[in-house]
Amino acid sequence: MMLLPTHHFRDIERKPEYLQPEKCVPPPHPGPVGTMWFIRDGCGIACAIVTWFLVLYAEFVVLFVMLIPSRDYVYSSINGIVFNLLAFLALASHCRAMLTDPGAVPKGNATKEFIESLQLKPGQVVYKCPKCCSIKPDRAHHCSVCKRCIRKMDHHCPWVNNCVGENNQKYFVLFTMYIALISLHALIMVGFHFLHCFEEDWTTYGLTREGTAEAQISLHEKKQPPKVSSTECSSFSPPTTVILLILLCFEGLLFLIFTSVMFGTQVHSICTDETGIERLKRKHQPRERRGSWKSVKETFGGDFSLNWFNPFSGPCDPEPLSDRDWVRQAASLSETDNTETTEEQSEERKDEDSVEVTDE
Repeated sequence: MMLLPTHHFRDIERKPEYLQPEKCVPPPHPGPVGTMWFIRDGCGIACAIVTWFLVLYAEFVVLFVMLIPSRDYVYSSINGIVFNLLAFLALASHCRAMLTDPGAVPKGNATKEFIESLQLKPGQVVYKCPKCCSIKPDRAHHCSVCKRCIRKMDHHCPWVNNCVGENNQKYFVLFTMYIALISLHALIMVGFHFLHCFEEDWTTYGLTREGTAEAQISLHEKKQPPKVSSTECSSFSPPTTVILLILLCFEGLLFLIFTSVMFGTQVHSICTDETGIERLKRKHQPRERRGSWKSVKETFGGDFSLNWFNPFSGPCDPEPLSDRDWVRQAASLSETDNTETTEEQSEERKDEDSVEVTDE
């Protein structure tokens, strides 16, 4: 019997005994309402801590190296408010993306009772994940880090220590957007700071002691005060300031490029209604795609408003899974290459009941 291309990725079975429900423990009792979602992954936790550290480092350099020592209070106030607001929104989006259930499928629900309750008819199939013993709805994929099947899983991101899925994609998009904005803002402020301070303050520091003494005598004789005080550009010494600003430039440039690419990729996935996993596996399963605008509205929570940019406002609540969401038609999964014949398709349909093909 020849297996169809899509069967290499799927475990297609029509009868409960083929799903081996006896190997699946009963689903755990649901936790109390409001239980926090958190993935206990050492690498992910370390990456999340590093993310917060880098944002707080940028906050320290921007405030204590560039803004607070400046005598231009209007410039300092405006840039301080903007930068701190963007940093707060970025960290809030990070927390929401990390602590929100991305759309986990109930674990261990591939029991004989549940399968029989679906009352499968000829031509209908269900998918079982052999790793977490769950009946998988359409577009759900198993994450080896979260150890759960996730609805509309795009990818697992260690920087937020969570999967990016149906329920938290909005927060991940906002996180990448706000990180890109504060990185760009920091780079612009560093550029202005170098232009302002290099010639007016730090060149004097770079003179030799003799040259500095001569400069002071010359200024004293001419009775002209220096243009810029040593504390106007930074409360640190010029070498320390330069090192801090160079590190901030490197961090800002790196994260500006990285998060901008991620932001563009996520927006493209939302508009095309295609997750990253679906794009990588190049699945060509026929399914009804939602329009771009409808997909965007569902992800960001309704019609366009300021709530789209608010990490404390969630996406549209997904409809609860019904029995028909667990069951799919075998015909929709039996696309064949042009080289396969009708006889082979007929033989495949005859033998489907006794075929086991390992899922991904």
